[in-house]
Amino acid sequence: MCPSTAETTEGTPRRGRRAAASQLDVIEAAMHRYLRGRRVDVQAIAVELGLGRTTIYRWFGSREQLIGEVLVRAATPLFDEARAGARGTGAARLLDAFDRFNRGLRDATALRQFVEAEREAALRIITSGAGNVQPQIVALITGLIEEEVRGGNYDPPVEPAALGYAIVRLAEAFLFNEAAAAMPADVERLRQVEAALLGVRAPGARGGET
Repeated sequence: MCPSTAETTEGTPRRGRRAAASQLDVIEAAMHRYLRGRRVDVQAIAVELGLGRTTIYRWFGSREQLIGEVLVRAATPLFDEARAGARGTGAARLLDAFDRFNRGLRDATALRQFVEAEREAALRIITSGAGNVQPQIVALITGLIEEEVRGGNYDPPVEPAALGYAIVRLAEAFLFNEAAAAMPADVERLRQVEAALLGVRAPGARGGET
């Protein structure tokens, strides 16, 4: 009896219909476009992966939600790098980590290209509390604050979740200014204001130690 084309024999490549694409395949295809400054086109991704657009929308809800997943996946390594490289303990470590993260976002070419190409949609995706970007970034920031609190190195002025939310909203205001034609680069002032929120003197700031 001959094997069907869908069966695999040793040394013989599998033939027949390819396996259905997954949600991860969609995210990776979207990431590929995003990192190269190309528009995240749901129809093009659907054709490439052999899926229907309705399937992608059922999985992610909307194009903006899909892009949000891509932005979080692109930002997380930047945060992990900032966290690993941060020096000091307590508020000093938090400030250093947040400053490194902000600079990483500022210097991210793909993010800058996306904001410049789709400004209105980009601002909505990045800064909306109803989306999937802001809540996940807040969770990352809050988690780092809680880490310092658990270690006995930091006594936050407000609960960590509220402080984490404030830090993220502040960074949004400086990095994604609606009035600017492109992403501003004033991370120095952002660091100083974050230092005030954290209760630590930023390097180069005037005045006594907090």
